[in-house]
Amino acid sequence: MKIVKCDCANAIDQKSESVIKEAAEEIAAGNLIVYPTETVYGIGADIFNEVAVKNVFLAKNRPFDMALSVAVSDKRMMEKIAVVDDKAEKLIKAFLPGPLTIIIEKKKEVPNLVTSMSKKVGIRIPDHVGALELIKKTGPIVATSANVHSHPDATDINSAVKDLGSSISMYIDDGPSRLKKPSTIVWIMNKEVEIVRQGAITIKQIEDVLNA
Repeated sequence: MKIVKCDCANAIDQKSESVIKEAAEEIAAGNLIVYPTETVYGIGADIFNEVAVKNVFLAKNRPFDMALSVAVSDKRMMEKIAVVDDKAEKLIKAFLPGPLTIIIEKKKEVPNLVTSMSKKVGIRIPDHVGALELIKKTGPIVATSANVHSHPDATDINSAVKDLGSSISMYIDDGPSRLKKPSTIVWIMNKEVEIVRQGAITIKQIEDVLNA
């Protein structure tokens, strides 16, 4: 277990690049990392490595019937693992990168373990330069908050370390999270849209975009 400082919310310098490269190598090796985003700190793991995904559930003491969200670096990567319909397109254009998770139909490449057997997957694009650079190197990664299930979200690295300890190979410390609240989660179901969790983006903001 190691904790590495990385001032990478808005730009990547040589030191930050080295840290992100090391974190990507940890993920490629099947290990878990904790990485910063604009909302809260997240646990990162390769979504296609089912052993690593299982270890995320175990580290968090999270029930296996509670699906994990996924972080991608851009719309193109999102389209490789999920079906982006017109409503999702509107929300992506308005809010991503940003604190919004969109639940849409997954493609068969996404392991059922990630989605708890659901045919849907929650996806977001973080508004954090370091997180995006990491995902560009790794491909889609788990985007669950870096805390034990039912504990408060980790908005700084110390909270994550206290909860998760040695179950994580590498912690990336970028200081306190900017928004200090989780992403809003929206579930798109055919013609219906449901707000699963109210977070940094309001229901009205979402409705205004979808009804425009």
